[in-house]
Amino acid sequence: MLRVMTLNLWGEQGPQQRRLQVLLAGLETIQPDVLTLQEVRDVPGTLANQAETIAGRLGYSHAYAPATEWGGGMEGVAILSRGPILGSESAELPGAKPTERRVVLLCRCETAAGPVHVYTTHLNYRLGDGLVREAQVQALDEFAAAHPSDLPQFLMGDFNATPAHDEIRFLRGQTTLGGRRTYWQDAFARLHPDEPGYTWARRNPYTAKLAWLEPDRRLDYIFVSPMKSNGRGTVRLCRIVLDEPDADGVWASDHFGLYAEVTLSTEPGR
Repeated sequence: MLRVMTLNLWGEQGPQQRRLQVLLAGLETIQPDVLTLQEVRDVPGTLANQAETIAGRLGYSHAYAPATEWGGGMEGVAILSRGPILGSESAELPGAKPTERRVVLLCRCETAAGPVHVYTTHLNYRLGDGLVREAQVQALDEFAAAHPSDLPQFLMGDFNATPAHDEIRFLRGQTTLGGRRTYWQDAFARLHPDEPGYTWARRNPYTAKLAWLEPDRRLDYIFVSPMKSNGRGTVRLCRIVLDEPDADGVWASDHFGLYAEVTLSTEPGR
């Protein structure tokens, strides 16, 4: 079994050091084997790479892929793994421009069942960016298809689209884009088909800074490659995490996290 989690980190916003403390306390409780992060900032002389900081505190391996220049440094995505990262690579997604560049990061994470392919991404966020996101999810699926594996694969991150949007419906095998068809399990929908599962919610006051965006949406996903007849890829648990503030009203991020447990092997405990 692999315990995976994803979170949009919200960069250095808010009370950043307090939010980091809330996040680390939550991670100590949740204990994911693999954690994917988006909006990871690295600003030389101002803010040390956030993925490196979190990995160092937890004793995890990590890989980071820069995407867009931000505040004198870079913003990107990262993958942290309790076990060794055996290799990593990244690719630019469609729609890149100087002010907004999106990427996908792949890591081969060592597990007891063998190396597992984990991908993370952060898609365009504007409400009118649907066509760009459609091109991006097709590129994501092509990128994953070029890295086949017998073990379950995990595609996680902030997709900035709800389950009703074609970008997500494509990944779930519910529509065709660009003549391409695919299927990934939506871990949350697999176990909670009738729940909204908001990860961007108005009850989190940090979302008020982007009040012009639609509130109360499920934007963050854990997608898992198709379940096999032998049980590999079975989503055993999926829940929203880091969705409450600490006693002083500090939240980990403006997004909630998402956590899942997935069967990797037919052997007991794996």
